[in-house]
Amino acid sequence: MAVRQNIHLKCPGGWINDPNGFIYYKGKYHLFYQYFPYAPQWGRMHWGHAVSDDLAHWEHVGVALYPSKYNDADGCFSGSAVEHNGKLYLYYTGIRYDKQDPENTNLGLEQKLTASQMMIVSEDGIHFDNVKDKRTIIEPIKDKQIGDLRDTRDPKVWRGKDAWYMILGSTWELKAGRFLFYTSTDLEHWEFVNMVQGDDALGIMWECPDYYEVNGEQAIVFSPIDIACFNGKGENHAICMPVTFDEAKCEITLSKDYQFFDYGMDLYAPQSTTDAQGRRIEAAWLRMPESPDGEWIGMFCIPRVTEVIGGHFYFRVHPDVDKLFARKIMSPAEASSDGYKISADLPEEGWINIGGYRIFRKDRTICTDRSRVYRNHTECRCSFSTPDLKDGFHIDVYVDANMIEVYVNQGEYVITNGVYDLKQTVEAGPGVDMVMYTLEQNL
Repeated sequence: MAVRQNIHLKCPGGWINDPNGFIYYKGKYHLFYQYFPYAPQWGRMHWGHAVSDDLAHWEHVGVALYPSKYNDADGCFSGSAVEHNGKLYLYYTGIRYDKQDPENTNLGLEQKLTASQMMIVSEDGIHFDNVKDKRTIIEPIKDKQIGDLRDTRDPKVWRGKDAWYMILGSTWELKAGRFLFYTSTDLEHWEFVNMVQGDDALGIMWECPDYYEVNGEQAIVFSPIDIACFNGKGENHAICMPVTFDEAKCEITLSKDYQFFDYGMDLYAPQSTTDAQGRRIEAAWLRMPESPDGEWIGMFCIPRVTEVIGGHFYFRVHPDVDKLFARKIMSPAEASSDGYKISADLPEEGWINIGGYRIFRKDRTICTDRSRVYRNHTECRCSFSTPDLKDGFHIDVYVDANMIEVYVNQGEYVITNGVYDLKQTVEAGPGVDMVMYTLEQNL
């Protein structure tokens, strides 16, 4: 049965993580996602499927992919989508456990598994024959000089000037991340072309790579495992950087400088597509330490328009979503059930308290503190801040019961945090003029 949701796309029940196959196809936005439908915990991955006309009104339409072949018997991991000749092509990583957990066969033991790259084609983007139409396009990689048998995954496919291209995330013996590049002329037969490796400062494995061009700039966003940050503490976060990519050689030159996709450090595995107007847009998964109600866990941020200006990534709320927040209100009690927006400029030492979630200015940064609305999860960082700001101290805050997104200076930086048990109150410090908006009505 279809499940309808608005603004923030949430798990319809069970578990979700990475966005997959994000694409504008035949007049609708399709967002697939990693999905375990049976319990609010990670398990044997399926692909769930949601569609939207406008990136604000979403409808879950069921399971698109499920384990059905030898090479994906234990999971359909992340991947991407392209359109060709009116058909929708999905690419993903098939997983087979080397050892199953005898107490829970949805899990593997000792993280030992084998990865293959697979595809399936749909005539309409809604119906997928998991038995007849799946095929393996890249067999498990056994040559360690190329990639890793276990940790090679997340194919992103795009059309270049003269061929189709695929980038995969991989590792060298869990010591340094690397990208693998393949090309194809028919979207089914793929040839390995090149490998690019980093160093351990950029993590031990590069997940969910997403290469694209925007504003005449070449860019990549990916999610390194154990990236060196926060005073040497390893964390898993999404980063973005300008790059130089030579199509003919499949050579990519990474920048020495990068910025985080989001400075709340909860968002992971961003994936992009182009919208109906050709703008580059991105969605990402909000990691949550527990279910809000014991029934579901996992949700996605508002789709963001991406621009790269002078080497800096700007992420802005998609205008088709932002325009819906049009009715002024005086308190959260007047808000639609789909949330509300607060706009303000923060003077020096200015602050706003949203039901226990604090946003404040410190010197030339914007900071947040969710320690009072995070159910004592002390293992998760509770204080966050932007780098020094250049464009002022304006904030636009989008508030949901379990997610708050703080856009600073029209997307110069963004801080997104998962939250729990927000109070229905908003307070502001001296000198803070804020305006609050909600939707015209429940969508």
